[in-house]
Amino acid sequence: MAKTDICISGVGGQGSLTSSRILGEAATRVGLKVLVGEIHGMAQRGGIVESTVRIGEVYGPIVSDGDADVLIGFEPVEALRSIAKVSERTVVIVNTHCVVPANVSMAGAEYPKAEEVVARIAQTCKRVIAFDATAAAKLAGNAQAMGSVLLGALAGSGALPFEASVLEQTILDEVPARAKEVNRKAFAAGVAAAAGK
Repeated sequence: MAKTDICISGVGGQGSLTSSRILGEAATRVGLKVLVGEIHGMAQRGGIVESTVRIGEVYGPIVSDGDADVLIGFEPVEALRSIAKVSERTVVIVNTHCVVPANVSMAGAEYPKAEEVVARIAQTCKRVIAFDATAAAKLAGNAQAMGSVLLGALAGSGALPFEASVLEQTILDEVPARAKEVNRKAFAAGVAAAAGK
């Protein structure tokens, strides 16, 4: 059976680890073997967080350089930091909303512009789906639903080995009742972004 290797990179507090867990749960619901791993990172707000979701016949959580089928960047510079995982067959999904680390802003250093980062990433991969997922989540009703937006974009990209509806239902089962409608809208926004709508 084929495998699907997904790398997720972000900043602590953005919900990337929660998204990894939900993605893994969705895969198990359809009977697929899955391994979810946190490569390294600090869970506190602002630290670098990287995780992997490996679906199919896999035997460890590590995705080798150049082997990612999908890279999801919850923040553009964090996506660029994980570029070694990407090849010409990788789909990269990037939230273009920048989270400037405190040490950079306090030092007065210049943070790269999102469009420059996306342009660099685009040179290395098959396809880039880049949009402001944070703004899309706010439009859906809550900025904290940004993970659902990016998972929606993943579902809409066609890179998953199962139906988008399975992932959407897993998200809705995980969130409290009061957040279901916001997350439904957020997921739909991500699917639309992947379709270029």
